[in-house]
Amino acid sequence: MNNPIDFQSSLTESVGLSTGPMPTSLYTDPTQFELERERIFRRAWLMIGRVERIPKPGDFFVKELALFKASVIVARSEDGNIRAFHNVCAHRANVVEHRSCGNAKRFVCRYHSWAYNNAGELANVPDESGFFNLDKKKCGLTPVTLDVWDGWIFINMAPAPEVSLVEFLGPMADAMANIDYPNPDHPIVMRGEFKANWKAVADNFSEAYHVASIHPRTLAPIYTGKGNPFCRPISANLYGAHRSLSLWLNPTYQPSDKSKVSRWLFAADQTITGTREDGQINAIVEHKGVNPTKNENWSSDINWFFPNWHLQISANLFWTHEFWPTSSNTTVWEARFYKRKPTTVRERLQLEYFTSHMADTMLEDLGNIESTQVGMESGAKPFIVFNESEILCRHGLEQVIKWTAATRVNDALAQSV
Repeated sequence: MNNPIDFQSSLTESVGLSTGPMPTSLYTDPTQFELERERIFRRAWLMIGRVERIPKPGDFFVKELALFKASVIVARSEDGNIRAFHNVCAHRANVVEHRSCGNAKRFVCRYHSWAYNNAGELANVPDESGFFNLDKKKCGLTPVTLDVWDGWIFINMAPAPEVSLVEFLGPMADAMANIDYPNPDHPIVMRGEFKANWKAVADNFSEAYHVASIHPRTLAPIYTGKGNPFCRPISANLYGAHRSLSLWLNPTYQPSDKSKVSRWLFAADQTITGTREDGQINAIVEHKGVNPTKNENWSSDINWFFPNWHLQISANLFWTHEFWPTSSNTTVWEARFYKRKPTTVRERLQLEYFTSHMADTMLEDLGNIESTQVGMESGAKPFIVFNESEILCRHGLEQVIKWTAATRVNDALAQSV
């Protein structure tokens, strides 16, 4: 059944957001950035990966957080639990683990060979008798608070988090819980460094208003069409500090007859519902939090978990964006597209075609995002205005303002309704 969409009503007003302009200084002011570092990123729960990334005891990866001048080891210890530690030796504060990932029973500092087990405990000290009253139990790797929700690993950089992960996620956790994610152990990873504020980068991936202009060949034929030339969203929902948007899909899209390679490589399972046979159920499509209005012209959902993580879901795959600020006007972006492992030559070529298509799309975004930052830093425009399709951007800025003004996390969350 097709759900008619009323593109004339205001989603922005219907969810209780303001409609006025927003200050450009939120993207350019170094003082604002310092507030965000301390009152947002140091207090919020930050998603850093999936549990499938470290499936076996001893598996680990290192997350570099330039925002805090910190390096964090995330490891599955011998008891099967996942833990996080500052990547700093207790002896002379050298970096312990220089690999980005791997499997290790021990992390050994190469400076003086102090060794820690994968539960973070100090296990070996060369010439231990030469130290004065050394208490090895107090010299383990410094822990970082970690919790897992639905297979997603979160850390909190506060010495003592003010709220639990479940409290932080609030209604978003209820809406998105227990999704059966396909192929969670096989991501295609893309990474880029932008000369732009982290919010400017996140905004770009939070709306489809720019698709017709910036992506006329790569995305516009899929996400715009008769009746919706500017890819207005189907629906939007706010979940406390977090937010979600459902995007429209052109139901008539097929690769051009002239694009023989594209037509041959176009995956047969890229349908609206994702079903491959009549009567087959697609668990993602059936989930209550995915395409909540169950509109048949739905393409995907953008789920923005405050502050810097996108979880995007379509009928056939899911993918993520992470936006990690490195300064007030530089950002590291990481994307992971979770696709099934190919089993045939055609599927392998389809995967390569998908990857190149997404890379071309990201390159189209890159220069545009950086030129936006240049324009904002010129000071020519003290305010920016948002279209109806940019509802997630507006809500994001409102949350930034609330969190940087709040002295306690509970106050920020109480306002985020």
